[in-house]
Amino acid sequence: MSSESRNTASSITEADSGTYTFEIDGYSLKIRSVGVGDFVRSGTFTVGGLDWAIRFYPNGIHKGSKQFFIASLELMSSNAEARARYVLGLCELTVIRESLLSENRAESEIEVPPSDMMEHFGNLLKEKKGVDVTFRVGGKTFEAHKIVLAARSPVFKAEFFGPMRESGTCCVTVEDMHPEVFSAQLHFIYNDLLPDMGDLEGNDYHEMMWHLLVAADRYAMDRMKLVCQSIICKNLHLETVAATLALAVQHNCDRLKAACIEFIAFPNNKDAVAVTKVMRISKGCALLCSLIYLREKVSSHNRDE
Repeated sequence: MSSESRNTASSITEADSGTYTFEIDGYSLKIRSVGVGDFVRSGTFTVGGLDWAIRFYPNGIHKGSKQFFIASLELMSSNAEARARYVLGLCELTVIRESLLSENRAESEIEVPPSDMMEHFGNLLKEKKGVDVTFRVGGKTFEAHKIVLAARSPVFKAEFFGPMRESGTCCVTVEDMHPEVFSAQLHFIYNDLLPDMGDLEGNDYHEMMWHLLVAADRYAMDRMKLVCQSIICKNLHLETVAATLALAVQHNCDRLKAACIEFIAFPNNKDAVAVTKVMRISKGCALLCSLIYLREKVSSHNRDE
């Protein structure tokens, strides 16, 4: 019996792999200058000990492939042969919507503080720099700036810069006004708010607000007049409403007048006001209050019937 021997051989293929990213700067501009069959070559890269490059045909290899772009792998090593398997593809897209500078501007927004203009004007009054007019009020003197007063009050504007102004006016005497009232009015002119009057209480506070309302009306300072009306309206009570109504009528304060009439007409207030306070106000206003009181009485009587 004879025996046979078999010889077998096997081969092992070694392979190296690698990746390469081919970036074309200014792609949109470059493809305009590349014709059909022309290509853009990448830089050389090494895989498996051999040098390679990528050819990119943005307008195809021939006219039939003009509407396509084509990429191929090119062996760059001299006198070398090799087999290679490769995959070429475009798999990454970056869209830049706005510049980093724009984003930084949005994140580093600068906050602007509130206006401090009136604070500077207030300091101007305190420091007395550049004053050009002096007021004498009830034995006291106050210094101020004509141009600031004129900007805040049409009465002061006419007095200092109008056609009837007295040339060289540098001293003005103010009649029928308390020094404290004029001082508070100056404070409002320069600061756009009334000074702190926390040291005044009760009737003293109410009388101060009445005087400031009269001063605001005298110098046609409408904003100050409204501020005074608002404060007085919030502090109406039985002891002051009648006098406040008379003041509102005399100085054309329609909103304050309406608030006083509503207060008087309120069922819980009308008797006390009509009996105890109506005689303290002017004759014309007393008549008005009486009419309001009588009207409410008649209306109440009719409702009861």
